[in-house]
Amino acid sequence: MVRQLRAEATRAAALRAAADLFLDVGHANATLSQVSAQSGVTKGALYFHFASKEELARAIVDEGHERVSTACAGLVDSRSPALESVIGISYSVLELAASDPLVRVMYRLQMEIDGSETARGSVFCTWGNIFEHLFDRAIEHGDVADHLDSGNASLLVCEMLAGVLMVSEAQSALESAPSRMEKVWNTVLPSLVPPNKLGYFREFAARSLSSFVPSEEFTNA
Repeated sequence: MVRQLRAEATRAAALRAAADLFLDVGHANATLSQVSAQSGVTKGALYFHFASKEELARAIVDEGHERVSTACAGLVDSRSPALESVIGISYSVLELAASDPLVRVMYRLQMEIDGSETARGSVFCTWGNIFEHLFDRAIEHGDVADHLDSGNASLLVCEMLAGVLMVSEAQSALESAPSRMEKVWNTVLPSLVPPNKLGYFREFAARSLSSFVPSEEFTNA
């Protein structure tokens, strides 16, 4: 039991150090020797858990995906209107990318490594499937326009998320990503929901934002 706990702690330390290193110098420029030095994990122990840098990167993707899925599980399974869940998930994903380096680097790595070889496949494909399911529910309940295609709508949200994430990170302003997403929702909601529900969902998007940004930023949003 003690040995297992020690092994888990060693693996976690290596993942944290690798995430920080990949953010600092990029996956392509980082080495396992640097991960070993930064984490305090011996090279032997590091190679015991990860046979290569690519295997370490895929482990980060899997761990980051698990953290995002756990954070959003309640929203995915919620009995609330499905479009509310989509909006809430979009904020949760961006807030976690801003606050958790491992989650943030996960999205970068999806662009750099072969996601098809990860245990769960592409993070973006997974979220696309979840959003499509939620949009199917939203169409059924009349919360979005009945002519809407759930697959196209889910693709739109994934691209909105990726765009906000990429621009926010490029401008070193990840903490503002949820606020930026609220502005995007305010713009696209008229194309998604019936006119009689537009006011409600715009208000929901603005109100929900307060759970993901500091109070002073929310006041100025």
